[in-house]
Amino acid sequence: MPRLTDARKELRRTQITEAAVRCFSRNGLERTSIADITAESGLSTGSIYAHYRSKADLVQASAHTLLAKRAETLGQYAASDNPPDPDELLARLIATIDPARARVGVQTWGEATTNPAIRAIVADTVDRMRAMVLDCVTAHLAKAEDLAPARAREHAVPIADRVMALYLAELLHTALQSPTEETAT
Repeated sequence: MPRLTDARKELRRTQITEAAVRCFSRNGLERTSIADITAESGLSTGSIYAHYRSKADLVQASAHTLLAKRAETLGQYAASDNPPDPDELLARLIATIDPARARVGVQTWGEATTNPAIRAIVADTVDRMRAMVLDCVTAHLAKAEDLAPARAREHAVPIADRVMALYLAELLHTALQSPTEETAT
């Protein structure tokens, strides 16, 4: 049997993760089984377990995939000649919310209240995103208000916290919309 190249492995992992997100969104974390993910992905159970040890690993992979996309975008905003102000940053973040991923995110938050492994994933993901938002707000304040980096960061902390709180609230709002409400908005 031929070995998978690194690129092919990554493609396979993405295929599995995307199938898991669809299942989690549709059925919930608790009611989704590896068999459901296997059926959704079109792969064998052995292939799933060759890439992920458990559902918690799949949840973590989903969180890190989404975070990587956000990191790339936020990094571009922070490095630009004209970083967006906090209101524009929040609007851009909200515009990219995927309802299916929002539902999985909220389910993951619920699971985090009783599962220490999931709690660690959620805390890490939120902390890392908060740090990226802080970097972006700091860059905006440094450039728009001509503040020294340390002063800009000091001013950015409470603003970044509010941007994150509003973003997380919008994730919850989106997750609670029914599929028909999603298409109407």
